[in-house]
Amino acid sequence: MSELPSAIFLMGPTAAGKTALALALHDTLPVEIISVDSSQVYRGMDIGTAKPTRDELTRAPHRLIDIRDPREAYSAADFCADALVEMQDITRTGKIPLLVGGTMFYFRALEFGLSDLPSADPDVRARLGDEAATHGWPALHRRLREIDPVSATRIHPNDAQRIQRALEIHELTGQPLSALGAEKRGHSFPYRVTRIALWPQDRTLLHGRIASRFLAMLERGFVDEVEQLTRLDGLSLTMPSMRAVGYRQIWEYLIKKVNYSEMTEQAIAATRQFAKRQITWLRSYQGVHALDSADTLPEKECLEYLRQTAGL
Repeated sequence: MSELPSAIFLMGPTAAGKTALALALHDTLPVEIISVDSSQVYRGMDIGTAKPTRDELTRAPHRLIDIRDPREAYSAADFCADALVEMQDITRTGKIPLLVGGTMFYFRALEFGLSDLPSADPDVRARLGDEAATHGWPALHRRLREIDPVSATRIHPNDAQRIQRALEIHELTGQPLSALGAEKRGHSFPYRVTRIALWPQDRTLLHGRIASRFLAMLERGFVDEVEQLTRLDGLSLTMPSMRAVGYRQIWEYLIKKVNYSEMTEQAIAATRQFAKRQITWLRSYQGVHALDSADTLPEKECLEYLRQTAGL
């Protein structure tokens, strides 16, 4: 194990300060950054995903940002394949991959593989439920038949729970349920990982940061960003890119389903729920060193921990 190359995971909920800490580490350590974010992979989704600014990307380039059109799907399986290529490229240069982001399932899939089925994702389930309410579960069963005919033959067209779960698994992993059940469990991750989690332990403080950041996004032109996306032929609220918190709420505001105040309240509430789920993932992740970002950026503590554990 000690002969494996090093990698650093920097995880945390939205609005925790991960980007600022990653930039500070990049300035000090021989690391290159890989984004671990299921929304920042999409081009044209900059403000709402809190994508690093142009100046920040010049200071510290992030890999796996802006690699997909928002009308395309991007799964955990895609991420694992892409991330390993980038990690190997970084390691060949003598540097250390620093993987930074808040998509916890991606971290777990990369390190432990996709053999185990993912936990339920409330956002995906809610969207599938909305589609079923509009089109009916038999219509979603027909979609399942196209992507996973083996599972579709086992699931009745009116079995809402199992149809939803099978479609959810495919969306999260990029693989059919039937294939995952047969996948080997001998996953081997060829890196020695140091895991760091950053978030303010005071939930009230985190909620305040979430609200402030969303309001700042609106001031920076988040509504205009979503309006531009609505003009893309073929893009709809049912697509994976539009799962990103805030985008659905603003889209619904643009089509006059909700007013501006309702949109703001719903988006902030959805972001808080998203952060809660991220923290739940983090607490279940073994071997994570938690840093409290309540007052100032804990760069010094982080550097000291990395020097002690990773020899940096």
